[in-house]
Amino acid sequence: MATDENDTGPDLAKINANIAKIEELSQRLIAAIGHKNEANPGLQGPAPELYMKGMAAYLETVMSNPAKLIEHQVSYWGETLRHYVEAQKMLVGNEEARQRAQERRDPRFASPLWDANPYFHFLKDQYLLNTQAVVDAVQELDGLNEKEKKRLSYFSQQIMNMFSPSNFLATNPEALERAVATDGQSLVDGMENLVADLERNNGELVVSLADPNAFKVGENLATTKGSVVYRNRMFELIQYAPTTEKVNETPLIIFPPWINKFYVLDLKEQNSLIKWIVDQGYTLFVVSWVNPDSSYADVGLDTYIEEGFLCAMDQVREICGVKKVNVVGYCIAGTTLALTLSLLKKRKDKRVKSATFFTALTDFSNQGEVGVFLDNDFMDAIEEEVKEKGVLDSFYMSRTFSYLRANDLIYRPAIRSYMMGEAPPAFDLLFWNGDGTNLPARMAVEYLRGLCQDDLFAKGKFPLLGEDLSIHDVDVPLCAIACETDHIAAWESSYDGVQQMGSSDKTFILSQSGHIAGIVNPPSKRKYGHYTNPDLTLSSKQWRDGATFHDGSWWPRWSEWLKKRSGKSIPAREPGDSTHPVLCPAPGTYVVADPNS
Repeated sequence: MATDENDTGPDLAKINANIAKIEELSQRLIAAIGHKNEANPGLQGPAPELYMKGMAAYLETVMSNPAKLIEHQVSYWGETLRHYVEAQKMLVGNEEARQRAQERRDPRFASPLWDANPYFHFLKDQYLLNTQAVVDAVQELDGLNEKEKKRLSYFSQQIMNMFSPSNFLATNPEALERAVATDGQSLVDGMENLVADLERNNGELVVSLADPNAFKVGENLATTKGSVVYRNRMFELIQYAPTTEKVNETPLIIFPPWINKFYVLDLKEQNSLIKWIVDQGYTLFVVSWVNPDSSYADVGLDTYIEEGFLCAMDQVREICGVKKVNVVGYCIAGTTLALTLSLLKKRKDKRVKSATFFTALTDFSNQGEVGVFLDNDFMDAIEEEVKEKGVLDSFYMSRTFSYLRANDLIYRPAIRSYMMGEAPPAFDLLFWNGDGTNLPARMAVEYLRGLCQDDLFAKGKFPLLGEDLSIHDVDVPLCAIACETDHIAAWESSYDGVQQMGSSDKTFILSQSGHIAGIVNPPSKRKYGHYTNPDLTLSSKQWRDGATFHDGSWWPRWSEWLKKRSGKSIPAREPGDSTHPVLCPAPGTYVVADPNS
């Protein structure tokens, strides 16, 4: 901290005043926590049996192979002693020890303050050693199957993440220095941020990732010009106004996931996939799903297909006067689009000309990172919850996905907001991330049990609307885009599903980055590249090893593919027709409605 000759040190009067403010805020904090509803314990973590199995397996390993325990313990003692000696050397100014410390980097401890002070350096290094010791111990347990070991490893890591010294004021040098530099004002600001988050979420601690007042849907988000031209209880259909004189004859419909809201594809003009598609000369329709309340408890996947997918296709065909449409399904909507295409195959209905899948899973035999939440302990608790409430509240889905990247989406934002006293940033993507939606009770159970757990679609046995739906029946020309570091829909699993689809015309594109950034990747940014390989007979590893890398976004490559399947050029269409009058401007009413009000 910089000083000058006029610096008289901390202002004790200000510090005492700020401590008094913190005490006042504590009363608001207690009141906010008092509004928290009692939560189903089964939704708060895995069943205790998992840890009991882990302990039993550990004891069995110790009894059968005590040498292994001794080896680990001696190694642990040795590393602990080395950390202590290194801290002592740093204390007396040994630059070699300080240099070695700075080479061991973890994003949580990026500040030089963690290595400048021997005490904090020792805390940090010992924590990392303890974490690795837990990881190694779980990996070497003999009495657990691979699934149990994966779950125990994941939840053990979550516990270790929670106990990081960066998460506590007394062991975080950055937060302490900030508190001293501001005479305690940062702690007051942090407490105000904490109380505001608790009050905003009925006593639940949900860290605000973005400034909740910086954005308004329809004003500085989701501003591409268009109109709602149809509405039923499940969705609003938005038709976007053309920006070209000519368009391709075959219209395009995007079905976004109903776990979140559609405007992730229309955050702002510079990165809007929706605007970019319109600018390429397509007649574009986007489905904006309703955010369901308890009255939607009996809505299932069949409802989403009949009153959602098929209904939207019917309306678009009527408006545009065509027999066939091109369709896109993103995430869970991509999974349901595949179910819809299988159903249409059974019914000999050829209304779909081509299909595109964004980060969509259809084969759940490899559940990826999210699989740790798909065991019966969580599933049973979810069934109990939705049976009582009628919906699976958006809070639970948001929290689940956040814990897949806990350090990035929970702890570091909490540190900045609550300990450093910083205001949440005005970040459009993080604002959208916090604008979640509920899931209808029946639909949530059907999806989690029938698809995620039992993998019935890939087995050709998913029962819906009087048919056993199968992944092999998806036989329209298709293009699938997956994302390399996707922690929700692993690209390998997406690839495996595409491999099994019955189409003879299949294209697979692997984008760099994750579930959102890999899709919302405008060509103008030239930020993330993508991979292609025409040989889909290979395993996912072989496909990736033999793939060609291309700089820049996949959007132009996909548009080139889509143009060939979009018919001739015709005069641009304005939104609606005589039987589909404009109901309201885009982005519509469903996207801003609050089902809890």
